[in-house]
Amino acid sequence: MNITLDRQEEQLTGLLTVHFEEADYREAVDKQLRETARKAQFKGFRPGKVPASLVRKMYGKGILADEVNRLLGKQVDAYLKENNVRILGDPLPVPSNVDFDTDTAFDFQFELGLLPDFELPAEGTVEVERYEVSLDEPTLAETNAQIARQYGETTNPEASEAGDYLYGKLKKQGENGDGQTVLLPTDRVVNDAEKFVGVKGGDEVTFDLAHAFGGDAAAIASFSGLSRTEAAQASGEYVLAVEKINRTAQPEYNQELFDKVFGPEEVKSREEFDAKVREVVGENYQREAEGLMTRQLIDKFVAQTPIALPKDFFQKFLLRNNEGKLTAEQIETHYDDYARELKWSLIRNKVVEEQNFRVSQTEIEDRALDRLMQQFGGMSANDDMREAMRSYVSKQLQADNGKQYVDTYEAILAERVVENLRGKVVVKALPVTAAEFRIRNEE
Repeated sequence: MNITLDRQEEQLTGLLTVHFEEADYREAVDKQLRETARKAQFKGFRPGKVPASLVRKMYGKGILADEVNRLLGKQVDAYLKENNVRILGDPLPVPSNVDFDTDTAFDFQFELGLLPDFELPAEGTVEVERYEVSLDEPTLAETNAQIARQYGETTNPEASEAGDYLYGKLKKQGENGDGQTVLLPTDRVVNDAEKFVGVKGGDEVTFDLAHAFGGDAAAIASFSGLSRTEAAQASGEYVLAVEKINRTAQPEYNQELFDKVFGPEEVKSREEFDAKVREVVGENYQREAEGLMTRQLIDKFVAQTPIALPKDFFQKFLLRNNEGKLTAEQIETHYDDYARELKWSLIRNKVVEEQNFRVSQTEIEDRALDRLMQQFGGMSANDDMREAMRSYVSKQLQADNGKQYVDTYEAILAERVVENLRGKVVVKALPVTAAEFRIRNEE
């Protein structure tokens, strides 16, 4: 057997050639033929007494192909590992004219995508922003309004008043179809508000969408079904076919409401309630700020880490691995996105390897247990209860071919990589209001 690798360093590709002589596979093929003969059943022959020539005639070609392919995969893997050849994805077989009926020597070739060595940016050279979100009164007022809508008594009056919600179908004037089902908040209308007062079910309201909401793309996107980008570009007249009016009475701020919102006896006064609302909303924004910084950190490391990729091979690999799902045109159009994901994967793997990160079975089960507790309203469990539930969680992790197990493992590993990289970057604090943060987070 002979294996050679022809590297094309500029293209980051390689051509791996594997040559087999008969001596390389004869013993394995003969062994499999004997095993087949021992088990084969042919009419007119006792079990185990089938002539070897007949077994070879019936099964020889298939056994030869299977054994050569098995040996081929084993030897290619061993060669790449022993020679520390770092490749992208899997070797791609080159079509060949192998004839298992007549040939005794075989040549197989594989295209390889070669991954280059690279270095991460020096410590302190990457800068990310960490938004420090302060809660403004409009944000708190909006939160309290959401609580009122959720827990207040809702009625459907005949005609609308300021502050009501109009339920119906919204579409651009002149467009076909029924439109998008919406719940339009009249309290967010800043221009021509009178158009939305005195409206009844069955009425149609024609209005300039952008003008009515003062060009506030976030306000438009929140109810219209449009993305923030689409909402920012919305222009012209829209038609709302009103089906009914929704009016929610302000709930009483009493113990019953406190318990519904935060759980029994968590807060016991309006002052405590307001403080708890501020605390919870603040924590939510802090989590979002952390998530935004993480996304920014990943983007910065991908952008500032020079990693050359074998583009032609990568596109060919994507096409072959997504046959029937992606076309060459789609891959070309979205190549930058695929390249970004690959570069981040390489960076992540490099950090894992350098830091020797490991995730234990216990850590994976603990994470799954925590997730299960959250599904039950964040309830706590003592050690005995957690251990009793561990076997159940372990079975759940193995379901669907271990998908949950792999996802949980990858999530924990990704968190460790990000935490490690955070220690190497310069974090710039950037104070913003909640309203400003929402706009930046949607960009």
